[in-house]
Amino acid sequence: MYSTAAAAAAASSPPRRDFISVTLSLEEGLGPGSYNNSKAWRRRSCWRKWKQLSRLQRSVILFLFAALAVCGVISYTSMGESWKSLVNKSLDDQRTEPDVPGLKLANPAVLPAPQKADGNLGDYPELSPQKPPKLPYGRHGPPSFQLKPPQRNVRLKTQHDISRAVEGPVQAEKEEKPEKSVISWRGAVIEPDQSPEPPSSKVKEAEKPSSVAAEGQKEPVPINERQLAVIEAFRHAWRGYKAFAWGHDELKPLSKSYSEWFGLGLTLIDALDTLWILGLKEEFEEARKWVANDLVFDKNVDVNLFESTIRILGGLLSTYHLSGDSLFLEKAKDIGNRLMPAFRTPSKIPYSDVNIGRGTAHPPRWTSDSTVAEVTSIQLEFRELSRLTGDEKFQRAVDEVMKHVHSLSGKNDGLVPMFINTNSGQFTHMGVYTLGARADSYYEYLLKQWIQGGKKENELLEDYMRAIEGVKKHLLQRSQPKKLTFVGELAHGHFSAKMDHLVCFLPGTLALGAHNGLTADHMKLAEALIETCYQMYAQVETGLSPEIVHFNLHAQKGQNDVEVKPADRHNLLRPETVESLFYMYRFTGDKKYQDWGWKILQSFNKYTRVPTGGYTSINNVQNPSNPEPRDKMESFFLGETLKYLFLLFSDDIDLINLDKFVFNTEAHPLPIWVPA
Repeated sequence: MYSTAAAAAAASSPPRRDFISVTLSLEEGLGPGSYNNSKAWRRRSCWRKWKQLSRLQRSVILFLFAALAVCGVISYTSMGESWKSLVNKSLDDQRTEPDVPGLKLANPAVLPAPQKADGNLGDYPELSPQKPPKLPYGRHGPPSFQLKPPQRNVRLKTQHDISRAVEGPVQAEKEEKPEKSVISWRGAVIEPDQSPEPPSSKVKEAEKPSSVAAEGQKEPVPINERQLAVIEAFRHAWRGYKAFAWGHDELKPLSKSYSEWFGLGLTLIDALDTLWILGLKEEFEEARKWVANDLVFDKNVDVNLFESTIRILGGLLSTYHLSGDSLFLEKAKDIGNRLMPAFRTPSKIPYSDVNIGRGTAHPPRWTSDSTVAEVTSIQLEFRELSRLTGDEKFQRAVDEVMKHVHSLSGKNDGLVPMFINTNSGQFTHMGVYTLGARADSYYEYLLKQWIQGGKKENELLEDYMRAIEGVKKHLLQRSQPKKLTFVGELAHGHFSAKMDHLVCFLPGTLALGAHNGLTADHMKLAEALIETCYQMYAQVETGLSPEIVHFNLHAQKGQNDVEVKPADRHNLLRPETVESLFYMYRFTGDKKYQDWGWKILQSFNKYTRVPTGGYTSINNVQNPSNPEPRDKMESFFLGETLKYLFLLFSDDIDLINLDKFVFNTEAHPLPIWVPA
């Protein structure tokens, strides 16, 4: 029944139509034909499309945009640096060499000076401008060299190697040389991967060699036979000291024992920079260990202010500059602070003796005087200590002494008496003038302070120039028969033809002044005086000079120019003549000065060498068969005499370049300052 009814209904219904209805809902304000590609319409359209994206899709797109932005910034920076370097290079290429500021400064590799200046040089029209450096090194901050201790038996190289070495192992690898792991400089070997104690970060930051330092490098200068002979002599002396006097002040080579003065290892400290310069690496390392472990200044002991300053403070500062090892600077600061009580006097003229453990000072027991040389020959060391530490008290103390002496009456045409009172601050024992003991290094330090400070302190220069004129006027004479020019003494208006061996520092000092622009007459006088100093050796039977000589002023048949009195005929292994020979050869190139030094070394070996180790001073230079050894090797034999002989025999002018270093009176080189 159901099927029949359904069929009937289907047959009677109308036919079915299929269609799709679409209703468009337009935005308000937008009617048909209103699309005009406006910015507002496009923003709405883009936003709708953005909203239709999934969260993941939107995150990916944002990440890509961020990455593109970062890449753009990096590319811009890189292109900017490249463009900047091209522009700078173009500008540099347009410059001529004299316009480079770094080459206009005085001697490179020297150090910034304290901010201090004293007037101009107008008072001395005869002064010529300072000579430009012979080689274009860069300026360094302290220390001057940061080199590894030297190796033995190596070929010596020029100072240019230092600049190459301190730029680091990277440059050595680039050059790919077979010996890149060991770069030597005249026996000083740099091994970047081995350092006994790295200098402080402050020091490293200060030492940045100029790019011009690598230019114009010359071939290494090998050690010659005469230098090797000095090294052998030093090793022989060092063996004796190590075997019989290690850590003590002085060796007594004959009795195979030692003597004490301060109990501070004077010989060892005096010899530190000599070990370095000679290239004795192993010996230097063992000496350094003693300084690190055994050198203690907290002792109840009286020391002489002058001797401990020039030997200990000077030796430590010099070794610090050569090695870059901060151990030596720390020790220098310690002893420097302990010496300061000497300046606590009514006049600010220091006492001669200091107890470095108790912090007290006093004059000698028999007088309240100090010697003029002692109070005016500690300035180089204390000034340098102030520059390195930034503590002005050291320089202030010694500068006050020089200003006070500058203003004192009692001088004779620039010549000073030998004594000064620590209470009144006045000269005493007036009327006696000498360039020998008790006054000698006053004149030396006038010039050397002027050089150290960048040639700006005119009071020092005035006093030096006036003193040399005083020497010419009052102390110069000629002997008979060879007419040797010598420096005598003046006592209450009476001239004495007496000349200490100590006075033989003067030719070298005069030559140094002439090299630094002073009058050429000083060099002529230096040439005459060094001839005299050599004759003090050559006219004596052993070929060694006595401590004091007297010159004959009147010709007598069969007599030499030089006369030696029994009380003066000892020889203490002193350095002054070989010191001046070094300066003369360095500035003139005349080989005769090397030959004279060689003869002196041979005489030392023949008459003062002790077979079991060490050298000894002798009592009688006039008796070759029995020179009467005194059984004492002074510390300055290793600290000065052998060092100057080694430098004299070198043909490398950059082995302690005298445009960059000034030697203290104990032969310890300290840097010359230049304006920052």
